[in-house]
Amino acid sequence: MTNFALLNNDDHQNVRVITERSAKYGDNVMYALTFPFEFRSVQAFYPILFHNDAKGDPYPVALFGFQEGENLFLDDSGWDARYVPAMVRREPFLIGYQGSEDQEDDERARVLSLDMDHPRVSREEGEALFQPLGARTPFLDDIAELMENIYQGYQHNKVLMAALQEHGLLESVIMDITLDNGSKNQLQGFHAIDEDKLQQLPGSVIEDFWKQHVLMPIFMILASTKNIRNLIDRKNAQRGG
Repeated sequence: MTNFALLNNDDHQNVRVITERSAKYGDNVMYALTFPFEFRSVQAFYPILFHNDAKGDPYPVALFGFQEGENLFLDDSGWDARYVPAMVRREPFLIGYQGSEDQEDDERARVLSLDMDHPRVSREEGEALFQPLGARTPFLDDIAELMENIYQGYQHNKVLMAALQEHGLLESVIMDITLDNGSKNQLQGFHAIDEDKLQQLPGSVIEDFWKQHVLMPIFMILASTKNIRNLIDRKNAQRGG
């Protein structure tokens, strides 16, 4: 359950947010939504694939494991990668809106919202949100910037997905994975970019991709697929070979 409240320095003066990475704080996730602004950092550690949302629309995700609740980057010491994707770092914050419900979201004022029931929310430990006189702390300033980047990232994702779908560049993928100990795993329900179709696109389409600022994100997605091997190696290490 969630209990989101619009963040303010009266009700939340003494609220803190725990930033430690652990399963008990909800970090044991198989994947997380990701955005073009962070693809360069994400592709250094994680495969970027596509998964359908509740409406059946595909969106890019950073993959952390091969089954629900499995995060192969999470261990007793925390998150074992130098970059943690934005949608993981933003917990327990969300973008809220102020204004008439008749207005579109982009016409309403964006404000920070906090899930008061999230296990990261505390009054005893963690990062403070407000200074004694009510000003934002540097931590909250960083969160506000992150949430704005995420908001813009959603808009960029729409452009990226429209371009990929218009030219039929997404293909369903099923990966059969055999570990060193002989156990078999299968990853399904995801999509990847069809490289053969991409290479056959005329130059005019590639130029359009460049103008729409989706060409580099596409290259980053393709480069990220090498990290499937990294995930398999991590799985083998956890299984003891």
